[in-house]
Amino acid sequence: MRPPPAAVALALVTAGGTASAAQGAVNAELGQRVGNATLGAVVNNLGGTLLILVGLLVLPSMRSGLGALRRARLPWWSYLGGAGGAAIVVLAAYAVPVLGVAVFTIAQVAGGSLGGLASDRAGLAPVGRLPLTAPRVAGALLGVAAVALAQAGRPVGDLAVGVLLLAVAGGVGVALQAALNGRISAAGSAAAGVAVNFAVSTPLVLLVAALAGAFSGPPVSWPAGWHLYTGGLLGVGIVASLVVGVRAAGVLRTGLALVGGQLAGALLLDVLLPHAPTARLPVLVGALLTLLAVLVAGRSPRSPATADVGVAPGGPPAPDGKLVR
Repeated sequence: MRPPPAAVALALVTAGGTASAAQGAVNAELGQRVGNATLGAVVNNLGGTLLILVGLLVLPSMRSGLGALRRARLPWWSYLGGAGGAAIVVLAAYAVPVLGVAVFTIAQVAGGSLGGLASDRAGLAPVGRLPLTAPRVAGALLGVAAVALAQAGRPVGDLAVGVLLLAVAGGVGVALQAALNGRISAAGSAAAGVAVNFAVSTPLVLLVAALAGAFSGPPVSWPAGWHLYTGGLLGVGIVASLVVGVRAAGVLRTGLALVGGQLAGALLLDVLLPHAPTARLPVLVGALLTLLAVLVAGRSPRSPATADVGVAPGGPPAPDGKLVR
C-alpha cells in the first residue's frame, strides 16, 4: 500500500501530536491519583496492547502484515522501535522532577531533531537516505528554538548535565522509534508496525514499573473517570500517525510535525480544562514556528523519491538495503 502524500501524512502526525498532549495529561493525572507515576504508563501500555489484541481478531491487514514480516527477514534490530517509546516514558519520570518540564521538553526535542537528521541520513526510515541539507538543518534548529520559546516562563529545575544528556538521549530514542516502526510498516503494514511497537514497549514498561516497586506496595485505589484510562487508545493513534508520517516524509519532518501538534494540543487543553492556566502567547507562537520548521525542512533539493536508497513503488527495502520489487 502506497503512503499518502506528505502533506496529508504530516497533517495526521500533527493530529497525533495533539493526541500526545492529551495522553500526557491523562497519564500524569492518573499517576498522581494512584500515587505512582509509572502506573500511568503501565495502564497506558496495557490499554494499547488490549486494543492490539482486538485488532488481531478483527483487522485482516494486521494479521497479513505480521505474516509479511515473517517473510521479509528484516534485521533483528528493526523490531526494537518500541524500546524508544518505553525509554522516553522512563526517562521523563526521573528527569522532569530534576530539570523541570521546560528544560526537559527542549532537550527532548533537540535530541529528536538530531536523531531525525541522523536517521534520515542513515536511511533507517522507509523513504531511504535523505541528504543533510541546509534547509533540513535549519528546520531542525528552528524547531528547537520554537519549543524553547514555547517553554518561556516555565519553572526551571537543576541544570544537571548528566540528566540533561539523558533527556537528549530520550529524544534520540523517539526518533529511532519512529524510523524503525516505519521500516516495519513498509515491510508489513501500518497495523503491523503499531502491533510490533506495543509488543516491544509494554514488557519494558512493566519491567521498569516492577523495578520501581509499583506492584509491591499497598493495594491501589483506582479513581473513577473513564477519561483517565484512554491513554492506550490515544497511544495507538499516535504510533499509527508516526508510522504513516515516517513512510511519507522521513523522520525529521515527522518529529517536527508531532511537536507542533503537541504544542497545539497544549493550547487546547489550556482553553478547555476548567482549572488549566490561561493559554500563553509563547506557546501559540512556538506552535506556528514549529509548523514553519516542517515546511523549511521540506525544502530539500532532493525529494524522497530521489533519495540515495529508497522504497520502490512495488515494495519495501530488503534487509541488505536493495529494493524489493
